[in-house]
Amino acid sequence: MGALGYLFLGLTAVYFRREYPIWETKIWTSVVFCGVLAFCTMVYRLFLYPEFFSPLKHIKTLPSRNWLTGNSNSFLVETPYALIKTWLKEFPTEGLLRYYIVGNLEWVMPTSSEALKEILVTKAYEFEKPEIMKYPLQKSLGRGILLVEGDEHRMHRKNLLPAFSYRHIKNLYPLFWAKSVDMVRLIEKELNSGSVEHNTIRIGDWARRATLDIIGLAGMGCDFEALTRPGNILHQSYKTLISQPLSEKLLFLMGVLTHPRYTMNLPTARNREIRECNARIRGAARAVIRQRIAKKQDTGRDIDIISVALQSGMFDEENLIDQAMTFLGAGHDTTAAALQWAIYALCKHPGIQKRLRDEVRTHLPGISFTGEKQASVSALENLRYLSAFCNEVLRFYPAIPKTVREAVVDTTLVGKFIPKGTLIVLSPEITNHLTELWGPDADKFDPERFLKPGKAHTGGAANNFANLSFLHGPP
Repeated sequence: MGALGYLFLGLTAVYFRREYPIWETKIWTSVVFCGVLAFCTMVYRLFLYPEFFSPLKHIKTLPSRNWLTGNSNSFLVETPYALIKTWLKEFPTEGLLRYYIVGNLEWVMPTSSEALKEILVTKAYEFEKPEIMKYPLQKSLGRGILLVEGDEHRMHRKNLLPAFSYRHIKNLYPLFWAKSVDMVRLIEKELNSGSVEHNTIRIGDWARRATLDIIGLAGMGCDFEALTRPGNILHQSYKTLISQPLSEKLLFLMGVLTHPRYTMNLPTARNREIRECNARIRGAARAVIRQRIAKKQDTGRDIDIISVALQSGMFDEENLIDQAMTFLGAGHDTTAAALQWAIYALCKHPGIQKRLRDEVRTHLPGISFTGEKQASVSALENLRYLSAFCNEVLRFYPAIPKTVREAVVDTTLVGKFIPKGTLIVLSPEITNHLTELWGPDADKFDPERFLKPGKAHTGGAANNFANLSFLHGPP
């Protein structure tokens, strides 16, 4: 139990003293004891542990550590990306870097492809998602493929993999095209209505609505109509969930310092709001799943993920709902983030924008027509500059800048001892910009790197672990 836990015990003791004065002497003794214990814990955690007692002292660390915020300047759980990038350019790390965040919480970040390979492939089952990450996500996503481990993960992956085959994805192209056309037409309509201030739209909201519809159809065979009905309950629930007010960030920090189950179950307004939104989304997923189960005999002709899962016969209703929640929540939000970064990149680089527009207008049909003309699969797959641009967006602006793993046994990384319980930060934001892996122009946004001979899929990266936007995993 951390210092916050002891302080909580002390406050509880004060409360009971007010209710039951007969306990006054014992209660005040408990308050003093808890206060002293909390103070000693804080001194150890903030001052003594990082300097003298860390079992990871053999791993290089960032300089200039603050006694309260660690190596960052934030009182929230945030990674000091800019500082780490500067440090990595100036000093070799021998594959691992140790740094501290608020409360001097200790993290280790792999900085070489060898360390990444061990964590993600050769020793993947020695590093699992920690409770501080899994517990909040399971509240929203359930136990889908994203959060299960070991044999359970292997089973999920094996039975869902057919939904991600090239044949299945290619069959979804018309769906992607149709929803994209719908979004552009609706944006044009909004701009022409004169109701938009300064002729400006919020691309984030449009991106989330479009991707929610696309993931709904591709994942569950259901059109949620978020584009045409932005006020629908599903879109509004997700909009509420991603808002992340300061109160939620502070609760998350408290959860990291103690345990998320303590803070996420507090009777706060934000926690109630999250529970209500999750219940509405899960209810919508349940209704769709039950419809799919009722027509199970017809799912052989369907290409959505849930139909593939049903055909495997390995998932019950609750687990199908968990899979649907995973693909709806994690899938639509990350895709929407990638689309927003793509728009941002085009605004920052007008030359790239012009070249991409010329290629698209040359090879794809316009959308100001009345018919139902579709872009052919071959036309889409032959847009070389569009493919290079998308690859560079995903590399340069990863939708998820970091994720976390925890060592579940005593182990080693690149020959260095890693004790059980060590928190490992995998950061695409850092790895995708390492000059050792991408060359001296790693920090330059340049789709051309994916157009060089033989570089269409790698961008000239040194190895498969240079690009962590989609992580990696054991075969």
